[in-house]
Amino acid sequence: MASIGFNDSDLLDLQRRLVILRVGLLLVVALLALRLWHLQIREGPYYRDLSENNRTRSVVLEPARGLIFDRNGVLLANNVPSFALYVTLEDVKDRPALVAQLASLLNLEPEVIQKKLSTGKGSKLQPRKVKDRLTLREATLIEPHRLDLPGVMIQVESQRNYPGGPVAAHLLGYVGEVSADQLEKADFADLHQGSVVGQYGVEKWFDRQVRGRAGQKSVEVDALGHEKRAVVSDKPVAGDDLYLTIDARLQKTAEDLLGEESGAIVALDPTNGDILAMASRPGFDPNMLSKELTNKQWVEIVQNERRPLNNRATQGQYPPGSTFKVVMAAAALESNTVTPSTMVRCNGGYQFGNRLFHDWKQGGHGSVDMNEALIHSCDVYFYTVGQRMGIDTIAEYAKQFGLGQETGVELPSERVGIVPSTAWKQKARNQPWYPGETISAAIGQGYVTVTPLQMASVIGTVANDGLSIKPRLVQAVMNRATGERAEFPPTVRGKVAVKPATIALIKAALADVVTKGTATRAKSSLVTIGGKTGTAQTAALRTGPEKDIPKRLRDHAWFVAFAPVEAPRIAVAVLAEHMGHGGSAAAPLAKDVIEAYVKAYPEVLNGVPAGGRTKSADARPKT
Repeated sequence: MASIGFNDSDLLDLQRRLVILRVGLLLVVALLALRLWHLQIREGPYYRDLSENNRTRSVVLEPARGLIFDRNGVLLANNVPSFALYVTLEDVKDRPALVAQLASLLNLEPEVIQKKLSTGKGSKLQPRKVKDRLTLREATLIEPHRLDLPGVMIQVESQRNYPGGPVAAHLLGYVGEVSADQLEKADFADLHQGSVVGQYGVEKWFDRQVRGRAGQKSVEVDALGHEKRAVVSDKPVAGDDLYLTIDARLQKTAEDLLGEESGAIVALDPTNGDILAMASRPGFDPNMLSKELTNKQWVEIVQNERRPLNNRATQGQYPPGSTFKVVMAAAALESNTVTPSTMVRCNGGYQFGNRLFHDWKQGGHGSVDMNEALIHSCDVYFYTVGQRMGIDTIAEYAKQFGLGQETGVELPSERVGIVPSTAWKQKARNQPWYPGETISAAIGQGYVTVTPLQMASVIGTVANDGLSIKPRLVQAVMNRATGERAEFPPTVRGKVAVKPATIALIKAALADVVTKGTATRAKSSLVTIGGKTGTAQTAALRTGPEKDIPKRLRDHAWFVAFAPVEAPRIAVAVLAEHMGHGGSAAAPLAKDVIEAYVKAYPEVLNGVPAGGRTKSADARPKT
């Protein structure tokens, strides 16, 4: 056998190849080691999480919202069990097909489902809520298709419920799923797609206290992402309970009195500011708005010309009409513009320049003093004293009574109305104030606007001898877990700079308004009532009888009142849109609210001398 020989050149070449091979092997090993390090060290948590979540999912457990009660413990808002459908995107291989199938089963627009799946910044491993408040029928439709619906799971959750339906809807408000815009705000940083938050009323104002804290559970899933076994790791914490100041019975009475008419009724306790009732019509059912509405349904609600979502008690801004004469009387006496005995001759009109400002009574009231001017609501008297005072003095006292500013009630989007002045007009209109405008303002017309809640507070301040108490809607918040109840005490806003004698004169005159003035239809056989009528003009030019005027152009009817006159415990403001005269349309409503209150709480009469109670029958005119 011949031997194979290698020359030096061959050996060198072989050695070079071996070196290259070794280097190549080292590089391969190094690359493999580097990759292994990358996978195990740098990307290890990700892949471990991915591996783990091929078997488990982290599911948020929504908390039950706190309950809402009236002042007597009547339940106004609670929670009921309901089904909610979630989708985990990580388990979905064909999203368009899933969207189409869910749309068909749930009768939803595909765009709605797609938007739900796209909302939020969470991981694909985080289940997204597609629909809550599933009906039993919808849940049973989903169940047989579970094998065809990867990533779909149905959870049992608590859903908001309002047992009274539309009763107190504007106060309670409603809830809804947190929006993408809300999730961007700091107040909602602890929430996620699908969380439910208050969107209106006290549900919104006290949302952080009422919403509770979400929990979490780990769910073992199969290859399709369907739940096999669950372990709760963090239980949800229910929200705090709210106790309102309203009386549910009185609230319903006020709403029923308004019926199908548009307007508002506010009743409060002038001694502590407790809102006893706050009705606004037309209303809505918060149970409907707390559900997932289609765009069409929502547009129909918000574009309704009667504006059912508008809380007229706090957001409606109206000329106060002659109810403003209560403020005018205090301003005129305290500014020494007139004395109680100053007489003004009323012939049915007040001539200013080329214009004649008419009194509501054709032919006038003759010579009247402050008392008679209030009792019979003489326009010419207040035209005269208003012109003497000037708009800035009027504005000063109007603001003391809380007009032109928020009352501070615990409801969102409260309006403040307008208290005009020379400075206001210059700023708002870039125009000077004209003296003739003061004449209109003196009887609550022109630029002057108020809310019914503000007027209830004004008459409550008069009833409370000039001491103004902030209106409050919530008495207390109770921690559900501990039972600890945090009370909200009354808040004194201040005392108006009006002498006791002035307040006494006004209160006495307002009592006479009911017994022999413009509001005899408010006279009650149960309790003494004091009040002031108002008719707010809504159109500048109208001709013909009231019945021939289109309703949308008719005057607003006002009445503000307090009772018992001797020791007031309730103050009421009634605003009936386009219902004409306050004495005929609004005064009877206030009387009915006051009588309902006295019947429910007869103890309010304990401090009233027996001789101070009216014994006569209903004094309504027999016309």
